[in-house]
Amino acid sequence: MRAVELLEPFTCEVLDVPVPDARRGFVVIDVQRVGLCGTDVEFFRGEMPYLLDGHANFPMRLGHEWMGTVSSIGEDVDPHWLGQRVTGDTMLGCGSCRRCRSGHQHVCENRNEVGVRGDVPGALAEQLSVPATSLHALPANVDDALGALVEPGANALRAVQGTGLVAGGRLLIAGPGTIGLLAGFIAKAQGFEVHLAGITSPSIDFARSLGFAGVWHLENLPTLEWDAIINATNDATLPSTALELVEPGGRVVYIGISANESNIDSRWLTLKDVTAVGILSGSPALSETISLFASGRVDPRALIGATVGFAEVASVLGGERPAKSGPGPKIQVDPTIA
Repeated sequence: MRAVELLEPFTCEVLDVPVPDARRGFVVIDVQRVGLCGTDVEFFRGEMPYLLDGHANFPMRLGHEWMGTVSSIGEDVDPHWLGQRVTGDTMLGCGSCRRCRSGHQHVCENRNEVGVRGDVPGALAEQLSVPATSLHALPANVDDALGALVEPGANALRAVQGTGLVAGGRLLIAGPGTIGLLAGFIAKAQGFEVHLAGITSPSIDFARSLGFAGVWHLENLPTLEWDAIINATNDATLPSTALELVEPGGRVVYIGISANESNIDSRWLTLKDVTAVGILSGSPALSETISLFASGRVDPRALIGATVGFAEVASVLGGERPAKSGPGPKIQVDPTIA
């Protein structure tokens, strides 16, 4: 089969590789759509921290935002999965440690992450093998594009849940990229007053076209009381800025990760009685996100700027926009495109 292999920083090639086996407890997926994200870009540049601590190594196969159809199953797998359209959990815990047993497999010390950490190849291939226990069925009204947005959507949903807000609460989201905009869609659907802040004109202009209460440049924020803030940027200064801006008694949700060390002053955290929430994974919210997309209350397909084939993956990861792409930040990959 064909697959996109990241051989070393800045070097991706489309290669012929062996097809995966449906071994005991696993299924094989015919991949139909894959989303490219900031984590993939970090790997492409050789900057992802997992490369430094040994949790990931070149060569590797990226792709953790995916959907497809189950084409074969291994022993001990329920036959009902065969032929199902599915997506799957990126985080594959060991299954036996205290964290896994308590439902926190996404922070298992010995976890693998599909296309990210450990030895599980990602979905940038014609086929993918994953444990059946990681699967989530997709209803017919969640199309391929939406199916590959479930994983980032679940991250965004958990970030919104982390704010603790109810309808009418005022939320500032720093970073109008895919996660920030997904969080904005979800928060708006829940009745929040949603504002976004960014630094680049294209991202700000696109966010303004989506009907939020306000979209601002980070250096020109209005004087408003922010009940909660989601930091969805990789700017090392934003964690501290968010803590300064949030209302006393409010919450700051940290989902963006900076390449360099970021600091907050815990004195302000205490004196303002602020709750800080960290979000690593969408794992606990995958089913809820599928239901949310299926209901039609949240439709983030406007975020997809283009869908490309394997041949364009390297250029996209290198920062190029595909020809005739729309303004949305998300680029998806369809293995059937030549």
